Amino acid sequence: MNNLHATTTPRRDLLEFLLPVLVVVRWRVAFWQFLLRAITRRYRASALGLLWTLIVPLFTLGVYTFVFGVIMQSRWDAGGAGPGGTAGYSLQLFAGLTIFWLMADVLTESPGAIVQHANLVKKAVFPLEIIPITVVGSALFQTLINTAILLAATLLLSGHLPLTTLLYPLILLPFVLLLCGFAWFMSAFGVYVRDLTHVIGLLMTVLLFISPIFYSGDRVSPKLQPFLFLNPISFIVVQSRRVLLDGQLPDWRGLVIYLAVACVAISLGYLFFRKARRNFADVV
Repeated sequence: MNNLHATTTPRRDLLEFLLPVLVVVRWRVAFWQFLLRAITRRYRASALGLLWTLIVPLFTLGVYTFVFGVIMQSRWDAGGAGPGGTAGYSLQLFAGLTIFWLMADVLTESPGAIVQHANLVKKAVFPLEIIPITVVGSALFQTLINTAILLAATLLLSGHLPLTTLLYPLILLPFVLLLCGFAWFMSAFGVYVRDLTHVIGLLMTVLLFISPIFYSGDRVSPKLQPFLFLNPISFIVVQSRRVLLDGQLPDWRGLVIYLAVACVAISLGYLFFRKARRNFADVV
């Protein structure tokens, strides 16, 4: 890596604690190099290469649609701008899975991110902080492909895209910030607790079924809905469907609250990482 070393000042460190995303700006050259490497590494040795980024989500969607939409005859309550029937259910399902897969990728890859780069831990000038963010960036790349698939399918089945689709980046922004905080925390914690990866695998299975992915949040009992939305995925899934499929404006108040929580989470995650990294060399 060239030009990795950057001068540091108390003022810059304070700004990074308040706005941790500035880490990406500060180490942008190294970040882009690692991000491109992470994206290509997944499929480098496979015959189809990056085509797997299309094959895997489409195959998974087909299986889920067949099981829940055809065999179990699951339907989505009509009322949005999208199509009904099995086609409508498939679109709603894919919109939810796109958000879930983004979080699942980050949470399952983060615990081993630092361990996999043990050779860089003892290099004092190397910015280890960018490694967890690279995990988020790689997962977000797949999310953009999934979103393109969803938009293409919506256009094919409905004949149009809602104008509110343009608001989708505003829905993803607080979620990505939250995931950056999770990535920093879990990558640091994973250095000391190697079983964390297995725990996360179980957790994601639970989150898949307690999130409004296979069903609408409106079908949950009003008494249980507050608990449902304690799940960090639930709110983003609902808002994504509103702007991408239903042609409705998002819940702006809820989005601002979510953004505030995400900003706190990313700052705490970054702080934990900076504190924990001091002993990485002794553990890795």
